[in-house]
Amino acid sequence: MRFIIWFSLSLLPFLAQANNLSLGDTAPDFTLNNQHQETLSLSDYRDHWVVLYFYPKNDTPGCTTEACSFRDNINALLAQQAVVLGVSVDNAESHKSFAEKYNLPFSLLSDPNGEVAADYGALLNLGLVKFAKRHSFIINPDGRIAKIYRDVDPDSHVKNVMADLKRLQAN
Repeated sequence: MRFIIWFSLSLLPFLAQANNLSLGDTAPDFTLNNQHQETLSLSDYRDHWVVLYFYPKNDTPGCTTEACSFRDNINALLAQQAVVLGVSVDNAESHKSFAEKYNLPFSLLSDPNGEVAADYGALLNLGLVKFAKRHSFIINPDGRIAKIYRDVDPDSHVKNVMADLKRLQAN
């Protein structure tokens, strides 16, 4: 019994780190499939600015608003040397349908077990149902977290991201 308690307590710092990422921390690497069944890793984007956004569900009002806002501003984001990656627990087929329906020009990554969302503190686990929380991260070219958004308004989020990218890149 003591071993179980000790073992559980020894995991707390790891779990806390995964859920409490801070500015300057190395972004947890991951490998997931996108809507085209391509395998992508965060490490593939080293030397790039990455906007990593988690969202609850394809084809829901807030998620559609946010995705379409990224779509509508993709040229400005690309001009800022940024790559956009969306992540939810939906499967790749659902991502494909969502991306095609709204002409989304960026990768939507499938995190069916919610492991990546959990690593970023963005998983809402209700037992039988898991969702990614609407959280976003700007990751700098060195792979470090430069900005964290835990309270995201789908209507204004992309404009905030672009302004923060400009500020971060000026430093």
